[in-house]
Amino acid sequence: MQFFSKRQKKPAASPPLVRRPFLLGGILLLLMAGLWSQARSYWPAAAASVQVLLGRELPVYSVETDQKQAALSFDAAWGNEDTAEILDILEKYDVKVTFFMTGQWVKDYPDDVKRIAELGHDLGNHSENHQQMSQLSEAEIRQEIQSVHDEVKELTGIEMDLFRPPYGDYNDTLVSTVREMGYQCVQWNVDSLDWKDYGADSIVKTVCNHKNLCNGSIILLHNGAKYTPKALEAVITGLQAQGYELVPISQLICTGEYTIDHTGRQIPQ
Repeated sequence: MQFFSKRQKKPAASPPLVRRPFLLGGILLLLMAGLWSQARSYWPAAAASVQVLLGRELPVYSVETDQKQAALSFDAAWGNEDTAEILDILEKYDVKVTFFMTGQWVKDYPDDVKRIAELGHDLGNHSENHQQMSQLSEAEIRQEIQSVHDEVKELTGIEMDLFRPPYGDYNDTLVSTVREMGYQCVQWNVDSLDWKDYGADSIVKTVCNHKNLCNGSIILLHNGAKYTPKALEAVITGLQAQGYELVPISQLICTGEYTIDHTGRQIPQ
């Protein structure tokens, strides 16, 4: 038993044990945030190592580049009424883009797949059945990707290497499996919101004034959205007026050594 004289003060009681994890956790988060900021700014390779240690797998949302370039991308999963008009507009402005196609879309519209390829646009994989890929096993993921790959290769002779998960849904298993299959997993950092059917003007303003629009941006559009064809010409001219060169994702993305920061920005080494 411990006794205290009148001159001694009893030590202050320690915080309840339940509070300690929160306190320590908060301190650790602050330290990690500071270290992460420094790593991203000065040591991209160190930032990548932190990602590996944390067990994070990220798709490419945008690309670090000194060139004022951006990429338009179209998800093709349902409908085909507007594809020809979209392709005509792109041809008029000599703009190459990337089309991410599902297996069913490829089966339903093989002539359009061939025309997209003939015009020099990227052909991208969007899975066979447009499922939530994070809910699938590795074997199921491989089947979803490989079946579309084989269909497109048979139609066009092209070996696709860009994959976009339906709904933007992914997990570590998906990203690592995609990479093992020789693909790069690609998202976007500018969403046109064309799928919400707010109107052509809304699409143009959303894209051209987007807070994330920058060198290396990847822009999401849909070939089956109601107002996309009406907005496309103004989107192209609006971006070009800001000095952007519009290129397909295959030209924008880095295929050599790179790291990816916590925002999904690909940083070439």
